[in-house]
Amino acid sequence: MATPIKTTPRTPTGAPVPLTGSGTGGVGEDAQRPDGTAKVRGEFAYGSDLWTDDMLWGATLRSPHPYARIRHVGIGEALATPGVRAVLTHHDVPGEKLYGLELADQPVLAIDVVRYQGEPVALVAADHPEIARQAAKKIRVDYQVWEPVTDARAALGDPTWNQVHDKPAETTELSREAANLHPNGNLVRHFTLRRGDPAAAAADDLVVVTGDYEVGMQDQAFLGPESGLAVPAEDGGVDLYVATQWLHVDQKQICAALDLPPELVRLTLAGVGGAFGGREDLSMHVHACLLALHTGRPVKMVYNREESFFGHVHRHPAHLHYEHGASRDGTLVYVTASMWFDGGAYASSTPAVVGNGGTMGVGPYVVPNVTIDAYGAYTNNPPCGAMRGFGSVQVAFAHEAQMDSLAAELGMDPVDLRCHNAMEQGSANITGQLIDSPAPVAELLRRLQAMPLPAAPGEGPRDLRDLPGGVSNTTHGEGVVRGVGYAVAYKNVGFSEGYDDYSTARVRLAVIGGVPTATVHTAAAEVGQGLITVEQQIVRTELGIDRVVVHPQDTEVGSAGSTSASRQTYVTGGAVKAASEAVRGRVLALARQRVGHAGLADLRLAGGAVVSGSHGVLISLVDALGDEVVEETVEWRHRPTRAVDPETGQGFAHVQYAFAAHRAVVDVDTELGLVKVVELACTQDVGKAINMQAVLGQIQGGTAQGLGLAVMEEILITGGRIRNPSFTDYLIPTILDMPPMRIEVLEYADPHAPYGLRGVGEPPTISSGPAVVAAIRAATGLPLARVPVRPEHITGT
Repeated sequence: MATPIKTTPRTPTGAPVPLTGSGTGGVGEDAQRPDGTAKVRGEFAYGSDLWTDDMLWGATLRSPHPYARIRHVGIGEALATPGVRAVLTHHDVPGEKLYGLELADQPVLAIDVVRYQGEPVALVAADHPEIARQAAKKIRVDYQVWEPVTDARAALGDPTWNQVHDKPAETTELSREAANLHPNGNLVRHFTLRRGDPAAAAADDLVVVTGDYEVGMQDQAFLGPESGLAVPAEDGGVDLYVATQWLHVDQKQICAALDLPPELVRLTLAGVGGAFGGREDLSMHVHACLLALHTGRPVKMVYNREESFFGHVHRHPAHLHYEHGASRDGTLVYVTASMWFDGGAYASSTPAVVGNGGTMGVGPYVVPNVTIDAYGAYTNNPPCGAMRGFGSVQVAFAHEAQMDSLAAELGMDPVDLRCHNAMEQGSANITGQLIDSPAPVAELLRRLQAMPLPAAPGEGPRDLRDLPGGVSNTTHGEGVVRGVGYAVAYKNVGFSEGYDDYSTARVRLAVIGGVPTATVHTAAAEVGQGLITVEQQIVRTELGIDRVVVHPQDTEVGSAGSTSASRQTYVTGGAVKAASEAVRGRVLALARQRVGHAGLADLRLAGGAVVSGSHGVLISLVDALGDEVVEETVEWRHRPTRAVDPETGQGFAHVQYAFAAHRAVVDVDTELGLVKVVELACTQDVGKAINMQAVLGQIQGGTAQGLGLAVMEEILITGGRIRNPSFTDYLIPTILDMPPMRIEVLEYADPHAPYGLRGVGEPPTISSGPAVVAAIRAATGLPLARVPVRPEHITGT
């Protein structure tokens, strides 16, 4: 029996609507995005556009201190402000007061301690946003300020680090009292990997290189701020329209905080203006619902840009120590590495980030002997969690720098060294997992190497736009040197280490207005990556029709998991494919009944008809369906992964790997430390390009984020305080910074994945940054062990 599509009687303006696309764009074709025209015309409704006539506005009071005890919160003056309808603190949270993606360690509203600057302390609902903001300023909080813990290694009590860096342990009276930021201490996770012979490092005649590296805190820098609208319902529940990445995990955490069952907490995905991992955790979700249920009126919350920097997680900053040993012919013999990931005040996805960094800590190379210790620590810095690349970005910067150092020590070409040690299908990686699908690491590098380089600067005047510093006229070519660098990396696809990774899809086929029409319904968040286009392409391919409607994503259908880990085309795509196949099976059975060919086995759907290989067109879908509605809901899983051995880190940790390589060409003004990225080239294996235009867009966008981390993007933290919470001071690449790209896409099918596809979005972010820094090193001869590379790192001043 078909499931009725639920409509909310109090649907706000700007709520998502079904999206229809008609055309011939099936799998492997460049189908048009159903939301594309509205977006380029400025007609698409994002979360910040939601509106109801009777709504209130919510605002958040945040801690100005990175670390402090709350002695008292006074709300009287704020509550007495005309136009204020509610002021809430942790006392008003009816259910669980702590939440979290993996560990429930973060307060919905601060209870007795604040652990980072910007932690939510109280909420205000008012008739106007400015009234709410001004009332929040009237809330009086008495803090006992403590000395913050701001370094991951110091937080874990690493005495060797303190000695080496001549830093005293943080042992003031107050910090001794509060040395452990959480009841179980400051360690979030320690991942241990041991493979091969631990004595391999003692072998004679090895070439050994060591390095210490640092990666700064990067922001996702999505354009659409955190936003949502909570609407109280007559049944005592709440409908939340919110820009997010993971509807069902949001729902689970909100239900716990509100002490309500899932059927009374209904989430619908609002228009999302980018995510990149930064919307995987809760922001204003519970807060808006609390205010709506308390006041009995819809409540809208929208962060401004500065608040957004405090309202979502960031990429983990990291310190990494590596040692590589190789034989004289360049064969890697051993790698040892220690990694410290700063998780900030709360865990978020730090356990998984640490696991990713550890399991892929040496890159896509065959290394028989590996020792890795990866740590995630609590500090009083802003919370860190998911961001595109998820642990692999940090380690790739280190292991690719190490490969360049090793090549220099051996007198080898850096590409030759990488190819000599490259994993391939049939190789075992450092967790002992057999790579059982194509792994064209060497081919990706050789294809890059074969691409023509951009022309070298000629004699005579040069266009200022082509020089470091651009039209600011800082140089006419004097002091400018060119460098070329390479990097290759790989990234797991999907959730790992035994997580039950699945997605749910509902596909309905009926005749509407005389046209066979499919409706696909999932909870998979469309965050700009083009998943809804992919869903339509899959349904068109499997059902042989043109008109496919995408139902708004909500919690009325089963979970689709998070839009992260490059997993949605694989997992939700797999679910949509399976549901479509189930619908097709029922339609073909119905067609056999209609035409009286019960024994025909060679039937398929194509061109809006039921077609037999031996008899041609048997019946149109319109006639085959009649008034019937055929609907199937499928919960689809990829093959299971396994938790790794806690002592050795060995096991089938990841279901799939994706590979990408980059070559960067840069010009560096060695006198001013300015860098111009002249060209970026990328080769990437995508298994099967479901939509090539979308694939190229992902490669270009991912590359831009890697470039940003390499030379400009960093949240600057001093004493636990963010110094640059704005797009004026937090710099991201513009169209003038992003160079032309050469891209070659390989399609070596993964036999275990739907259509043979691989996740696409993350690998280009991982290898692009190391390639840019390698090129700067090649130009300057400097070691450059920290990213982003700043002018003073080049000039030494």
